[in-house]
Amino acid sequence: MMKRALVLICMMMLSACVTVTEDKPIIVNGAAGYLEKIALPNGSSITIAIIDMDTPGAIIAQKSFDIARAPVPFKFILPSDTVSSSINYGVVSMIQYQGGVIFQTYDRFPVINNGIYTTEVVMKAVPIK
Repeated sequence: MMKRALVLICMMMLSACVTVTEDKPIIVNGAAGYLEKIALPNGSSITIAIIDMDTPGAIIAQKSFDIARAPVPFKFILPSDTVSSSINYGVVSMIQYQGGVIFQTYDRFPVINNGIYTTEVVMKAVPIK
């Protein structure tokens, strides 16, 4: 009788437990490259960012690292509570060499709120001044 009561109490306590599940993160990935058939100079670096396309200078997430060639794969993992349905997100990138930009995006590459989470970002050569 005592065992039965103990089991019943344990079952009641377990049924009162609340399972909390975290929202899945938002993952944006793809590759950034250029169409020109030229090799990158040694010492080049790339910066890839997710931006708010409606707010100049608003960077949501950014990565910068040295590269030897393109296209360059990328992956951003954003906590879902940091993503808003009212923001138009996009991916931009640029390749730098010796402090100057040699390739950059000129077009918009929208992601997230349009249902696209994988994108190919195409940069164009920056005109020499």
